[in-house]
Amino acid sequence: MNNLTFTISGEVNHKLTIDPGVWIFDERKVDLSSYFSQEYKDHNEIELEKLAKAWNQQRLEGALPTSNGNNVKMSRKELTEKSYGMPLGPFIENTRPKEQAKKVIFLRESGEEFQCSFEEAMKGILGFSNQGKPLSEDGPVHFYLGNGENKEDPVTNITGIIIK
Repeated sequence: MNNLTFTISGEVNHKLTIDPGVWIFDERKVDLSSYFSQEYKDHNEIELEKLAKAWNQQRLEGALPTSNGNNVKMSRKELTEKSYGMPLGPFIENTRPKEQAKKVIFLRESGEEFQCSFEEAMKGILGFSNQGKPLSEDGPVHFYLGNGENKEDPVTNITGIIIK
């Protein structure tokens, strides 16, 4: 696999080109070794919980924050040993899909396609690292259904995502 970026296009108002290599620094990333064993929460629930926690902490401290709130705290060991994924929903939302969007097609390097409903894709996870390394052999991303149904056999070699 030569190209480590992919696009989200189709029935959208804004086409996105994504480089998953930068996701390692994104606080929304999830640990794939434990994510599917937890009770499912969609990305909106997770974001609301983070906001509530930050709000409560701010009220307890009684001071206004002096930063933008994006405090990146990472363990070098975790980054080099864990496998991570990113919720796909926020990226689909950023494309501003058109109302007629009903399904999502994952284009694969082999020419095969994987299709799922728009709702399933919104709850899905894109794996982007395996034990601290980018998915350069069968990536750049793997698609996992949000319920973990395909966690042992994700969709691999994804070269693009088309919203239909």
